[in-house]
Amino acid sequence: QVQLVESGGGLVQTGGSLRLSCAASGRDFSRYAMGWFRQAPGKEREFVAFINWSGASTNHADSVKGRFTATRDNVKNTVYLQMNNLKPEDTAVYYCAAAPSYSNYVVPVGRYEYWGQGTQVTVSS
Repeated sequence: QVQLVESGGGLVQTGGSLRLSCAASGRDFSRYAMGWFRQAPGKEREFVAFINWSGASTNHADSVKGRFTATRDNVKNTVYLQMNNLKPEDTAVYYCAAAPSYSNYVVPVGRYEYWGQGTQVTVSS
């Protein structure tokens, strides 16, 4: 069992930055691939970023590539999403998720077994 708690969301102006954190409790955090997803009002949940179990492999959605970076600290059992040059279209609830996988590539959304409660990110224009 893994519990995930996101933090770091808030209100920021266009062009600003935020760093989201996702703290995991439970055992064997390093055996989980982690994902970041987001859901805007009236829209479906969408993939944002993937980071493999070691942190050596990442993948980011085209819409955030070059602006967002996923990292992880397996000692602190925490995964991060650094978000720079934020745009109003980045406004959404952001979720982290854990998948028991050693894959170095993006894991299908159905493989994610644990989800956080989400943190709101609002970007004003």
